[in-house]
Amino acid sequence: MTTPLDWDDLRIFLGVARARRIGAAAATLGIDPTTVLRRLARLERICESPLFENTSGERLLTEQGAVLLAHAETIESAALSALGQVRGDTTRVSGQVRLSVAEGFATWVLAPALPAFPREHPGIRLDLVTASGFLNPSKREADMAVMLARPRRGRLTAAKLGNYRLRLYASAAYLARTATPMKPDDLRDHGLIGYVPEFIYAPELDYLGEVAPGLEPMLRSTSINVQHRLIASGGGIGVLPEFIGDRDPTLVVLLGEEVMLPRSFWLVTHHDVHRLARIETVSRWLRECVRDFSAR
Repeated sequence: MTTPLDWDDLRIFLGVARARRIGAAAATLGIDPTTVLRRLARLERICESPLFENTSGERLLTEQGAVLLAHAETIESAALSALGQVRGDTTRVSGQVRLSVAEGFATWVLAPALPAFPREHPGIRLDLVTASGFLNPSKREADMAVMLARPRRGRLTAAKLGNYRLRLYASAAYLARTATPMKPDDLRDHGLIGYVPEFIYAPELDYLGEVAPGLEPMLRSTSINVQHRLIASGGGIGVLPEFIGDRDPTLVVLLGEEVMLPRSFWLVTHHDVHRLARIETVSRWLRECVRDFSAR
């Protein structure tokens, strides 16, 4: 006889899938970790498949777990929608959204707008993840990702979020003690600031070669925010997105229209969840955040 499904086990499954750790999920769910493990084991017996892999203490979804997640989130969304209709509150959107974004975009574009988000959408818990590289929605590492290029594989939905430009910047203090470069080749006589080559996680970040062949940074960092501080502190010349460089009044744009590298942000979600109400709500918020600079 088949063991009947306890629908509450799906709620616990969702909690673990989102928190990735048993302890964190238990705290959020308001139950003890032993109960979480026992209920997950029961759900796996019913599904006749392992739903998570335990990797360095993190619970990562298996392929079967990812399939179940899509259905469980659909059930959750339907239940919340039904509850909203019964209460007469059809506009309320609830749930957690994990958004993977580049550090500079998160710091300079999203963070200033984020304090207003919970006031406007109190039912959504929005987590920004700025790890080196991007978490992959196709592997359910994140619900959404703002990426530098359109992904070529996976059951993903991708749409251009906005355009931006990269420019050369230096501080006024740096230019006061050195000759201002008048053409790209002049940059060879300056200290350049950029990424650590071995840790460039996307080809769109390998831009010094686009400015002039053979340019190499003297001061290097994996963090665009550190690079910004190095440039602003007079450490040399570097490439920054306009949404960082133009917001710092101590910086000067160099080589005008001669060095202006176009780039785009792509909003990526897993195909199975991109129509969930909370995902659509965050998508609209992101488009509002980039509206000003992407219209250039």
